[in-house]
Amino acid sequence: MVTINNLSFYYNKKRPVFDNVSFNIKNGIYGLLGENGVGKTTFLHLISGLCFPKNGSCKVLEYESALRNPNMLKEIFFLPEEFQAPNILIKDFIKYNSVFYPNFSEIQFEAYLNDFHVEKDRKISELSLGQKKKVLIAYALALNTRITLLDEPTNGLDIPSKSQFRKIIASAFDEEKCILISTHQVRDLENLIDPIIILDRNEVLLNNSVEEITRKLLFSYTSYKPEDTLFCEQTMQGYSTVQENTYNEESILNIETLFNAVINNKKRIKELFNTSNR
Repeated sequence: MVTINNLSFYYNKKRPVFDNVSFNIKNGIYGLLGENGVGKTTFLHLISGLCFPKNGSCKVLEYESALRNPNMLKEIFFLPEEFQAPNILIKDFIKYNSVFYPNFSEIQFEAYLNDFHVEKDRKISELSLGQKKKVLIAYALALNTRITLLDEPTNGLDIPSKSQFRKIIASAFDEEKCILISTHQVRDLENLIDPIIILDRNEVLLNNSVEEITRKLLFSYTSYKPEDTLFCEQTMQGYSTVQENTYNEESILNIETLFNAVINNKKRIKELFNTSNR
């Protein structure tokens, strides 16, 4: 769905955000992870055509994203972390904006609002931050675009709403869609996102499915500190560790420890997963 080829981008030539990066994004509920300042939001802007590559290309559904072709735009929606809420009723917002998206479902939208316990006859600007987010998340998913980009969608949501968010995402997804979620709140999405992309400055460290990750890495909790770990963190129950999965053992992915293992072992991770930024 998204093809990045030899892409370079910078705001300042001396500090490139991406340098000759190449990789693909297919269907799935992707988790986009990375430390602060590595370019997660910039990456979403490049895909949606809000930023333009300095070199290389970013193709979305076979269209150059920078050209913002109408046939691409009707199949992609980007929900930023920060947004300006219009001073109009929710139902009027839907009336004026959904016409640009041919697959919008008002039935789905109202069902999602109901799941989030938000009334339709309210002005968006009068809602709390969390309620505004719920409205726009419901809208984004009811558009049924082939590609949906969500930047820190769970920020501002309370604990019950985060549970509803996961439920709605799972119900809205099908095999013809790509939902790309940029987040720091990995525990909110632990059992939802697959595949996982981890960005570093100028490069992609990981772009793999959960199955591929657990085939090559072993996640475990032990009462003692194992040797030869990629990452080890002491907890109240013992040690949470990541090791190379030498004996093809089964384990359950822990995204937080995965992220720390990747960030602290960049070269080895790229060797294990054959990551290339030609």
